[in-house]
Amino acid sequence: MTRFTDMIEGYRRFRNGGWQEQRDRWDELAEGQSPKVMIIACSDSRVEPSQIFDTNPGEIFVVRNVAALVPPFETTPGRHGVSAALEFAVQFLKVEEIVVMGHGLCGGCHAALHRSMEGAEPGRGGFIADWIAMLDDASADVRANYPDFDNREAGRAMEMAAVRVSIDNLRTFPCIQEKKKRGTLKLRGAFFAISDGVLHIMDDTTGDFAPA
Repeated sequence: MTRFTDMIEGYRRFRNGGWQEQRDRWDELAEGQSPKVMIIACSDSRVEPSQIFDTNPGEIFVVRNVAALVPPFETTPGRHGVSAALEFAVQFLKVEEIVVMGHGLCGGCHAALHRSMEGAEPGRGGFIADWIAMLDDASADVRANYPDFDNREAGRAMEMAAVRVSIDNLRTFPCIQEKKKRGTLKLRGAFFAISDGVLHIMDDTTGDFAPA
């Protein structure tokens, strides 16, 4: 199991290898960033967007959280981390595409489907419960369609439904609505299956997913 001391050794390999080999690229990035794609992904340690898409530093702007969720647009008091990142990416970096990428075996989606965090206190699952409450309607639909929902088929349906929820919530942001109307911003849904390594892309019209 990797510890922080192991990561320091990894840093030294990077510092003496990759960083030296791409000095021009790092000098360019030191002047600023201009990614064209924003990716909203899960915090799960098994799903690393830069590795899955084989990208270099500076090429994608990534936000990761439990279950790759985007809350709807709201201006109530609070700490709006995802909304702040969206605002920065859309209004200042001027990204041209936002990709919501769910994944197989997602713990957050599993908890939403099985309601395993309901009633938990903050610090004991309560923060997770409040966050994944965004999926309450979607999880109810999945349970209705899969009465015996303790299986991988229902789990994957929940994981893909979560992507659709985040895409729908993205559409509630005025800045995103404006840029979509202008044709300068596209929203995309994706799903990465941990078990077989296959990336699925969501059809904008039907909401269905198919292998890339």
